[in-house]
Amino acid sequence: MTDIQNRENIYFIMSEFYVKLLKDDLVKHFFDDIIKNNHLEEHLNTITDFWNAILFNATDYQRNAMHPHLVLNQIKPFKKEHFKRWLLHFNTTIDENFKGEKSEMAKTRALSIATVMEIKMMNS
Repeated sequence: MTDIQNRENIYFIMSEFYVKLLKDDLVKHFFDDIIKNNHLEEHLNTITDFWNAILFNATDYQRNAMHPHLVLNQIKPFKKEHFKRWLLHFNTTIDENFKGEKSEMAKTRALSIATVMEIKMMNS
């Protein structure tokens, strides 16, 4: 297995990751509006830009990643088990397809992001 090398690899990871999320009864309800409004492709590109910025210091992502999650949390509250499942699917997707420094960096950053989001959402 090779390491994550570029935006195309990240898009692949996000696509595979979302296959898992959308099949999982515990978390798939968070994506109802994205699916219903046929915005999955747009969403995949947005999160690919986000991770491309994190892993490769790209400047594609210029949004506040926390804001839409805080808004969604008001409608569909996130719980500890949702964050754990998100991390499980994220890490599994990477481990099934990539290995190396950037892969480990992505998993470490995902844990940090999930931890911060969980703290902020539980206190909002």
